[in-house]
Amino acid sequence: MDIEKLDDDVLALLFLTAFREDRDSAWRTWKTQDWEVMNRLHEKGYIADPRSKAKSVVLSKEGFERAKALFEAKYGEITD
Repeated sequence: MDIEKLDDDVLALLFLTAFREDRDSAWRTWKTQDWEVMNRLHEKGYIADPRSKAKSVVLSKEGFERAKALFEAKYGEITD
């Protein structure tokens, strides 16, 4: 199994569920993905530590930008 491709696919899907409470808050995403993948994404600096009671996790700026780029490359742009 290609772990890097798997991590990229999960990161792209995290973009799909990304949200923020207001314009100035951090991007968050639901953390309903495989825990091993989430831990690797945290180790790479793309998301905050997923080990919390919260149902969502904060995407780093780099993580959000990479997630968006991966999503758009694979699935196309999201339009309103």
